[in-house]
Amino acid sequence: MSGWDEGAVYYSDQAQFPRGGAGAGDPETTATRHSALRKFKEFIRGFESDKNVFPYRESLVHNPTYLRVDMEDLHAFDADLPAKLRSSPADYLPLFETAAAEVLVSLKSKVAGETGELEEPMTGEVQILLTSKEDSVSMRSLGAQFISKLVKIAGITIAASRTKAKATYVTLLCKNCKNVKIVPCRPGLGGAIVPRSCDHIPQPGEEPCPIDPWIVVPDKSKYVDQQTLKLQENPEDVPTGELPRNMLLSVDRHLVQTIVPGTRLTIMGIYSIYQAANSSTSHKGAVAVRQPYIRVVGIEEANEANSRGPAAFTSEDMEEFKKFASEADAYKRICSKIAPSIYGHDDVKKAVACLLFGGSRKNLPDGVKLRGDINVLLLGDPSTAKSQFLKFVEKTAPVAVYTSGKGSSAAGLTASVIRDNSTREFYLEGGAMVLADGGVVCIDEFDKMRAEDRVAIHEAMEQQTISIAKAGITTVLNSRTSVLAAANPPSGRYDDLKTAQDNIDLQTTILSRFDLIFIVKDIRMYSQDKIIASHIIKVHASADATSGDTRTSKEENWLKRYIQYCRTECHPRLSDSASTMLQNNYVKIRQDMRQQANETGEAAAIPITVRQLEAIVRLSEALAKMRLSHVATEENVLEAIRLFNVSTMDAARSGINEHMNLTAEMANEIKQAETQIKRRMGIGSHISERRLIDDMTRMGMNESIVRRALLIMHQRDEVEYKRERRIIVRKS
Repeated sequence: MSGWDEGAVYYSDQAQFPRGGAGAGDPETTATRHSALRKFKEFIRGFESDKNVFPYRESLVHNPTYLRVDMEDLHAFDADLPAKLRSSPADYLPLFETAAAEVLVSLKSKVAGETGELEEPMTGEVQILLTSKEDSVSMRSLGAQFISKLVKIAGITIAASRTKAKATYVTLLCKNCKNVKIVPCRPGLGGAIVPRSCDHIPQPGEEPCPIDPWIVVPDKSKYVDQQTLKLQENPEDVPTGELPRNMLLSVDRHLVQTIVPGTRLTIMGIYSIYQAANSSTSHKGAVAVRQPYIRVVGIEEANEANSRGPAAFTSEDMEEFKKFASEADAYKRICSKIAPSIYGHDDVKKAVACLLFGGSRKNLPDGVKLRGDINVLLLGDPSTAKSQFLKFVEKTAPVAVYTSGKGSSAAGLTASVIRDNSTREFYLEGGAMVLADGGVVCIDEFDKMRAEDRVAIHEAMEQQTISIAKAGITTVLNSRTSVLAAANPPSGRYDDLKTAQDNIDLQTTILSRFDLIFIVKDIRMYSQDKIIASHIIKVHASADATSGDTRTSKEENWLKRYIQYCRTECHPRLSDSASTMLQNNYVKIRQDMRQQANETGEAAAIPITVRQLEAIVRLSEALAKMRLSHVATEENVLEAIRLFNVSTMDAARSGINEHMNLTAEMANEIKQAETQIKRRMGIGSHISERRLIDDMTRMGMNESIVRRALLIMHQRDEVEYKRERRIIVRKS
């Protein structure tokens, strides 16, 4: 009888499965989970949206890899299920996925049975993606009470890592007895729990397995795709003076590589925690400190301009939009909705409307892409509502980023390469131009930007891409954005006595990239000042009227949706007659500019190139798009040329060139003034401008003639201005 009890083993699996007492063995919990599984199956099979329409069953047959489930439908079917999903999603989501896979098998086998083949079809896992119409919570309010719960947050993606393979089941091999064990992996950023000892019972005379005998067999393990994203708060949700918060997201299987940086998202996910790789160094001994992240179980893209799916417009919306577009005064009404609190500036408002709607982007057969976005520059005096236009566009455009020239660097506008602390690998983080892809970038104080930073946006403004070659990353990012920039002349105010070249202190390379350049002057006229003053006082007086407030926000929202609809649905092209007309006009404009250059002896401050011809084409298309018309007519071209003439052409001709058409008498007077100035001052002597003008007026000369003479001498480099407007006469 000796040795009858050899080979026996006494062990407990409580350490491996801590819920053994209250979880796995508890019949009540098992029953609850079983009933939940049954209910999930019934929901997928039997939920009807309309009579005899089973959306989830149909969707599962057509698309067997994932199933998009609306929480409202689940609530309508059984009120308990959404509550369970919200409170413990980690337990019930796998059940839901199992239920979907089982339903799919039963649906498929029926189909196979009818064709005469009776074998069971092979079906993989089904991923459940949840969507909900509830409001999203703020990223700042996520605290410890939300851990392991289902949360919904909104934000903008700023970075996306490369795809990694994440093991779902790890195959372990004992190095002593070659025993194989399969261990499940925790989902999200969690790892697998590898047991310390092998459960093989050694035979008599066999060497027992040592402690920690397992080695991982990567080839035999099962994997899914996984990617991490960085979600930042939406700019409009960040409290004043605070930095925007980031949240790490983990997406897997079907959601991988569907999101690019710069996309606005609303996500549903499980608020989870993980042990950060580098936290052991920073928190010595802080074993219990964990970093939060969200395991995503559903994504909705907020901006339809970027999203792959169709825009969410109801049929009533479309009817309303089409009815509005067919009205004769649609263009006028749209312009009246642009910045209604700003008085006047009608042409600027029309240009801003064109910028918001944009032209048509074209892809040529040889792969060249022509931009359809319109860039506008507002240049002029302080307090002419330039920044207000920018703020209005930021609120109204479907996607917009507002930045100031002084506070932006080249990397902040384009893209920066950042090293990840934990993995030590480089990744790209998109700047303002990338985040606003498909929208508008508003750049205030454009003239205060450093010249080297301004060069960085050249490529983004014309080619609409941003090329990066840094830290081993060579890539091209899309930045299909319109640019609305506001700038002051170098002296602060627009000076009519200076040439256009001196007033517009920007390089021609960047000026030619702007389709419309407006010179906004603060003209002192009694009647106009009176109207503006009464308008501003009225705005201040009625600012707190709450009833009007809701109406205004509703109108803004309507305009936003209309712009979105026009941009997605309508892509106009020029008609033949309009093309001919535009061609003739362009040739004429070039001739005029050549003639002007010959007369004045210097090139125009704003070059008129083929880019300006393309600008008029884009403007014509934008005007056609406002009426949802697919053809840009001659009428649109005429309005586009008019806008171009009052903005860019006016700016090109502005400044002293207007005063150059002098009569013979005036020319003679200016010559006399020049002679007197040279007599009054010796070569190299200093005198203040004011004193010189006073001396000359005492001699009976007109002050404006003296100023003009000084200006002409300054242009010929005969006199030089020093600090505090002191004049030095140079050797002639």
